[in-house]
Amino acid sequence: MGEIKPHPEVLLLLAVFSRYDRGFQWARQTAEQTWGPIALESIEFSFDQTDYYLASMGPDLRKQFLVFDRLRDPAELAAIKHQTNEWELGYQQEQGHPESRPLNLDPGYLTEAKLVLATTKDRDHRLYLDRGIYAETTLCYSHGSWQSRPWTYPDYQSPEYQEFFSQCRVLLREKYRLATAAESNREG
Repeated sequence: MGEIKPHPEVLLLLAVFSRYDRGFQWARQTAEQTWGPIALESIEFSFDQTDYYLASMGPDLRKQFLVFDRLRDPAELAAIKHQTNEWELGYQQEQGHPESRPLNLDPGYLTEAKLVLATTKDRDHRLYLDRGIYAETTLCYSHGSWQSRPWTYPDYQSPEYQEFFSQCRVLLREKYRLATAAESNREG
């Protein structure tokens, strides 16, 4: 029988997706109040790979990634997805934009080996987590670079996204190194 070990904590990542500057500001403020300081943030990327969201979110969409300083238990992902769904609804009701979904918040996490995203949609490659939430490994890190899967969304395949995720991976590895050093100092 294999030894059961807890999963190392992970970097919490939030993809903020909107056409509204105040949507980005609102999401950032709400997330920081809940999850603490942001350790890294990407630029706002233009989202023009598909028109899938045009009817519900409008034109001229942008996406930005926020990564939080405090490491998290990956088992929290389902609860975090429920939380971000509630935030989306709250923003929609509060702001009165004409779109049915003026703000899209996609939480996930990053490990040294993968980028995982939460979703409400079941597919053959997604694993059920809890309370209607699934997870997919969107990217894997192998042989020094991020590798796409057959189901990886086109924007996540872009070199610009993957460069940012590599910065996140460096941050995570540094956090692990510091935690190991602190543990050694406590034991020594």
